[in-house]
Amino acid sequence: MPTVKVRNLKNKEVGEVKLPDAVFGVELNEALIHSAVMNYQANGRQGTSATKTRGNVSGSGRKLWKQKGTGRARIASLRSPLWKGGGNVHGPQPRDWSYQMPKKMRRGALRSALSERLREGNLIIIDEFDFANPKTAEFLGVMEKLGLIENKKRAKTLIIDSLDNENLILSSRNVQKTKVTNNFGLNIYDIIYHEKLVISKAAVEELSSLLDPKRESGKIGDAVAEAVVEEKPKARKEAKPRAEKAPKAEAAPAVEEAPAVEAAEEATENE
Repeated sequence: MPTVKVRNLKNKEVGEVKLPDAVFGVELNEALIHSAVMNYQANGRQGTSATKTRGNVSGSGRKLWKQKGTGRARIASLRSPLWKGGGNVHGPQPRDWSYQMPKKMRRGALRSALSERLREGNLIIIDEFDFANPKTAEFLGVMEKLGLIENKKRAKTLIIDSLDNENLILSSRNVQKTKVTNNFGLNIYDIIYHEKLVISKAAVEELSSLLDPKRESGKIGDAVAEAVVEEKPKARKEAKPRAEKAPKAEAAPAVEEAPAVEAAEEATENE
């Protein structure tokens, strides 16, 4: 379990935090990261590029000259792709480039990328981003103290914290090569693109629970299902004695024959 020092905005150590191996101690999987980045970029494509076919370009639909006898090549329409100003053949058309990637693969790529940034020493954990006022100069001063600005060159920095921290967002929105996001907006492309990761202590705990592999394995759901299966036989055993104790229904008394029926039978015997 890796241990990382927690710093404040003045770059002073204020404690330590232990990171789970299941999230921040994963081996580098370049193929999985590459697949996740390609999926992210494909889902971001607009897919609006298009060319005009012969049915979209303007032009008359009449036959310009007769089929035979002119010595010229035969022609059916001015909008044919063979002519200047005609339609395009097999050109790009609007399409959807996005495709679905399994959730376990996407989360596995995030864990692998975060673990690699930690091994590189490019992951910084901050106790809290407590800016009194939204000032860009103050934010740049904090970045310089944290070693994110060297020789007036800013490193590509990704800050992960709650989006409710308005002072942090307003202070950093005009700073180049810097992006602020939360755990739910974190994606594989931002982790790979930015060289440094600055995460608040609260965001680390939330991120560890979100990317925990135990949530994907379904162990919690299996335990609940087993408990439900065990409870069902008990309920049936308790129901049996209750059914035995229930009083039996008494037999209905025999219905007496009506006097009119008896009279009719005597009349038939006399005849």
